[in-house]
Amino acid sequence: MNEDVIIMAIESSCDETSVAIVKNGKHVLSNIISSQIDLHKKFGGVVPEIASRKHIENIDPVISEALEEADMTIKDVTAVAVTYGPGLVGALLVGLAEAKAIAFAAKKPLIGVHHIEGHISANYIEGDFKPPFVCMVVSGGHTHLVHVRDYGKYEIMGKTRDDAAGEAFDKVARSIGLGYPGGPKIDKISREGNEDAIEFPRSYLENGSYDFSFSGVKSAVLNYINQCKMKEQEINVPDIAASFQKSVVEVIVNKTIKAAKELKLDKIALAGGVAANSKLREEMKKACEKEGITLHYPSPVYCTDNAAMIGVAAYYEYINGVRHNMDLNAIPNLKLSDRF
Repeated sequence: MNEDVIIMAIESSCDETSVAIVKNGKHVLSNIISSQIDLHKKFGGVVPEIASRKHIENIDPVISEALEEADMTIKDVTAVAVTYGPGLVGALLVGLAEAKAIAFAAKKPLIGVHHIEGHISANYIEGDFKPPFVCMVVSGGHTHLVHVRDYGKYEIMGKTRDDAAGEAFDKVARSIGLGYPGGPKIDKISREGNEDAIEFPRSYLENGSYDFSFSGVKSAVLNYINQCKMKEQEINVPDIAASFQKSVVEVIVNKTIKAAKELKLDKIALAGGVAANSKLREEMKKACEKEGITLHYPSPVYCTDNAAMIGVAAYYEYINGVRHNMDLNAIPNLKLSDRF
């Protein structure tokens, strides 16, 4: 393909309104992110209705800023990409309606992108990282262990049966008074604590399973706090945070390494908001070095929800001939295997 492929991508699956311009699936010309974190903090989490309304307010200015930063107009764009699932249905519909309107008016192809595929594709932006590899996708809404066979070809080896890792981080953070968003706050305060102070459970499930379960360790933290209160014992927040974080990270690292060894793959990638966790990166790096495995993870800006990752995923869909019609709908529970 001789001509440059310029993708304008829109991401609005949760509480970030993001628009990016991506060239040839690699070069991020702009990646504008309007976060709603401050808006949702007082509620202790994302309120779907508020998120949707804010997306409506933000989407046009964010698109204008993305085009301006890339020094382009809609005419310069090859195709319009948008996240169509999974996510909050109202939030998804805002981005989807905008993308369809632009694609229709400008006569550009429309490409729907799976949110998790976007997170995986964030690993292609920096460096020269290519499939096949094992990718551990860990975020507020998802925990997936994925065998990435090739661009756009995936096998889900395991996923959470209850809480996602990021969801567990948020709930534990709330219980120890850290507030929202929990992941970064637990990561930060854990550095002040003793990770061996409290022995929280590790859930490996049945033998050979690559699935995850974090509701048990979350409940164990809540029970520990209640016991401390009943016995009028001091609650050491840094120790609880560090011990909880260690138990979650240990399971994620062990299962990911085991999957790579079983598949005889020498590359592992991290993706999703929790992939920015310093403890996870540190422990995964140690384990990979020990096993002779190459580890890759995106810069923090590409770990959290952003449109650049959607643009990268859309590039590979585009060159493989994927196009969507104007009847494309938001699918809040979209599975990775159902993306076409």
